[in-house]
Amino acid sequence: MGYADTERHLKTGGIVILDGGTGTELERRGVAMDPGAWCGPASLQNTDVLVNIHSDYIDAGADVITTNTYASSRLRLGPAGHGDQFAEIIGAATSAAAQARQAGGRPGILIAGCVSHSAAVVDGTSNPDQANAPTEAAMADAFGELATQLRHDGADLILLEMMFYPERMGPAFAAAVATGLPVWAGFSARHGSNGQILSFAPERDIPFAEIVAVLKDHEVAAAGIMHSPADVIGDALDILGGIFSGPLMAYPDSGYFKSPSWQFEEVMPPHELHRFASSWINQGVQIVGGCCGLSPEHIAALAPLKRDTL
Repeated sequence: MGYADTERHLKTGGIVILDGGTGTELERRGVAMDPGAWCGPASLQNTDVLVNIHSDYIDAGADVITTNTYASSRLRLGPAGHGDQFAEIIGAATSAAAQARQAGGRPGILIAGCVSHSAAVVDGTSNPDQANAPTEAAMADAFGELATQLRHDGADLILLEMMFYPERMGPAFAAAVATGLPVWAGFSARHGSNGQILSFAPERDIPFAEIVAVLKDHEVAAAGIMHSPADVIGDALDILGGIFSGPLMAYPDSGYFKSPSWQFEEVMPPHELHRFASSWINQGVQIVGGCCGLSPEHIAALAPLKRDTL
């Protein structure tokens, strides 16, 4: 069993269930976050908790579990003082996913190696530190190192998450594609002041169509909208679907971030996620799940969608 089985399932119109938040689920279970690198270093001292999280998602019905590596490239670990622990952190994160899969008792579970273009943030916020933005060469090195390490450690696919800066996406996509693994690309969006669909970038308005245009230059196996408000995803999918004909995915966040922690306030109930996901499937989405703030209970609410669409 491997990615080929999932690929065949998608080609025949099947639905795939992705897991929910990983970093925020560590928080929800009492794990402290790092002020500069958020959930990245947490894998080292909390491997048992991370294994349980992955296992709970598998038990809830997830077909794909995501490594806790969103904030784990040297661009994020280095400024936070954890750069020399890079290999150890990635190894702990991928090992936890592998342990959960082995114990899961359900064949065909895939491990998605998460790569983001996250770098240093402004102290006390989640905003990117644009005054110290990484160079293109630094990004190429860091993203390449992370993607290669994830492949080496056993990831079945590379999951690009929170893609929203055009100047950072090129190196991230190139690094992911260079691994030779299937690549799923997750873009993040927000509403503008006039209701337009924009990149998630907080400090400037970038039309969403401009960021998904990267797909014209890089071949990916799936693409979608993630870590975005649920009420943005439908309109963003319409834009994405205009340039991408492959399998679509959708997985929202809920709550909000206030450094260094996710705030679990007004998180959508599981039945509401199910309602949104049903509408996205009607738009052609085949891969559904959750992002920050959403937990195994939310993924359990999505699992029936596989049976309903067989």
